[in-house]
Amino acid sequence: MSRHEQVVYMAAAWCLSYPDEELLAKTPLIRAALTEYPGAVEDFEGVLDLLESSEPMEIQTHYVREFDLGRRHALHLSYWTDGDTRRRGEVLGNFKKAYRQSEVLVDTHGELPDYLPMVLEYAARVDLAGGRDLLIRYRASLEMLRFGLLRDELPHARILQAICDTLPGKSPADEQAVMRMAGYGPPTEAVGLDPYDPRLLPVKGV
Repeated sequence: MSRHEQVVYMAAAWCLSYPDEELLAKTPLIRAALTEYPGAVEDFEGVLDLLESSEPMEIQTHYVREFDLGRRHALHLSYWTDGDTRRRGEVLGNFKKAYRQSEVLVDTHGELPDYLPMVLEYAARVDLAGGRDLLIRYRASLEMLRFGLLRDELPHARILQAICDTLPGKSPADEQAVMRMAGYGPPTEAVGLDPYDPRLLPVKGV
């Protein structure tokens, strides 16, 4: 674990968040931090270029369309593993418990505690080991999100790859491989989802 990982996680947290004026003003800082590490900025280049070259209203509308209005690119980690099952409440409670154990007050800003930018910021600023453990535990969610972004040709896919590259093991070659990695099996108590929906991938150790 290193300063390099902290920078990648913080840059990813910002680049995956809603692009308000405060975030747009941070793009030079993000670039400067990433350029300290050879090759790090390359995975962020597409999103940073988008943030710097688009009108604020345009990039905000694009973000809402891709990340808020649909679930194809859901940024909530337990959505991919638990969907709308009854178990999800317990899982979200486990995220809160992890934050509390750090003995640092974590403001969720009204977001669910499994919101990826929040988990990344927690890892970067509060508890690198604890935050990284959450990312490892939800590796299948990260990979499924990555494949969804790749499928829709969004530059954010490379940021997900950068995150996954900090975790043990290689990324699976395809979505079927993610299912095998996660120990795929039909979920229980699903509400409104097909029992083999990939969004309900069980993650070992959760």
